[in-house]
Amino acid sequence: MSGRQSGRPTLEQVAARAGVGRGTVSRVINGSPRVSEQTRTAVARAVAELGYVPNQAARALAGSRTDAIALVIPEAEARLFAEPYFLDLIRGVSAELAEADKQLLLTLVRSEQERQRFEQYLAAQRVDGVLLASVHGDDPLPDRIRDMGLPVVMNGRRAEAEPVPYVDSDNIGAGRAAVAHLVGRGRSRIATVTGPLDMYVARARLGGYRAGLAEAGLGPDEALVSTGDFTEEGGRRAMRELLDRRPDLDAVFAASDVMAAGARGALRDAGRRVPEDVALVGVDDSAVARLMDPPLTSVRQPIEEMGRTMARMLLQEIAGARDGAAAVRRVLPTELVVRESC
Repeated sequence: MSGRQSGRPTLEQVAARAGVGRGTVSRVINGSPRVSEQTRTAVARAVAELGYVPNQAARALAGSRTDAIALVIPEAEARLFAEPYFLDLIRGVSAELAEADKQLLLTLVRSEQERQRFEQYLAAQRVDGVLLASVHGDDPLPDRIRDMGLPVVMNGRRAEAEPVPYVDSDNIGAGRAAVAHLVGRGRSRIATVTGPLDMYVARARLGGYRAGLAEAGLGPDEALVSTGDFTEEGGRRAMRELLDRRPDLDAVFAASDVMAAGARGALRDAGRRVPEDVALVGVDDSAVARLMDPPLTSVRQPIEEMGRTMARMLLQEIAGARDGAAAVRRVLPTELVVRESC
């Protein structure tokens, strides 16, 4: 076996032997249909000659699957279990995968070291595809996964022009609907608590808020905009800043129900009544909205259905049944649910 090398062969060595790029080797090993037969043959020969993970490669080249799907959430445990959004998303993903007899692997990626470890896990062909949630604008992981040849679908997107398949909700429409409702209730000094602006979802909801103000003939006022982080404490801090800058505000659109709960606490501490003094609207229509005092008016996004749709799209991609560009991007509608906070 003079073609074999001492030590464990690397993906780069296989790529060099086959005369192709590292990503192409990954796509072949993971059974991607987006590779020519000539390239597949060259990579298979290099894998055999070098002995690169022969048992894993042989199974993958034969078209077998692990029947496991990774759901990756780049957040700390504290936010995962405190945020109803993630629990509803997991419920939807889990239900769809269970119906397809697939195993769900929930992975938290909270640091660069954990990201690198997860990439190594993927390179070992442990899963058939990846679902990503809560992705920030500068996150390289979606592109890295695609370069490995693994199917991937995101919950939300990093930018307006997102090359990776995703399922999103109408976040611009959510902001517009919230502002239109507040204006319809006679409010004119409408503030907003945004999410972290390195996330497209936060920028889109802020864009919808600004569009809603313009449609109502209300001029922009940056003193009425404060940045949160989708946590309750972040909503509380942002609300305090808004009250310091614009104590005359009469309404708030919080970009999540959890931040609205924090804003509600800050308003109460400041002696402001909801909705008499300050009307309040959130996003998600989660259990938080229903249990608040008073119950929160919120823009409902179909979180569990987004999870199901993500899983369905990924399974179609794994099966090679994706129906072109129409299946790559899905934006689901939102709906305002009116309660006593406005």
